[in-house]
Amino acid sequence: MPSAVHALLLEAMRERRPVACVYQGHRREICPVMLGRTGLEEKALVFQFGGTTSKGPIGKADWKCFKLAEITDVVLIDGRWHSGSEHSEAQHCMKMVEYDVNPASPYSPAFKLK
Repeated sequence: MPSAVHALLLEAMRERRPVACVYQGHRREICPVMLGRTGLEEKALVFQFGGTTSKGPIGKADWKCFKLAEITDVVLIDGRWHSGSEHSEAQHCMKMVEYDVNPASPYSPAFKLK
């Protein structure tokens, strides 16, 4: 059974709405781009465009891999969808991709976004 965080991130993906959350003690503004698992551990590949990181305030938006068990205080926020213009390497965040906002995903997601 997917977690409540998984369900909210999936809703954000379907509606193309950004999310505010706390991850590892830092407030983040993200757009979840992929949801999946490595074993039983739920994960998300996100594009962080605001908030802070362990290194301080975010300077440049970037791709991050989040463990859903470490995400708290998740809320959908108003604003434009951010997903970056490109990435230079294949994702290594999760072994099984369940959902991907990219309709031409090369990762063969298990489920389609509706």
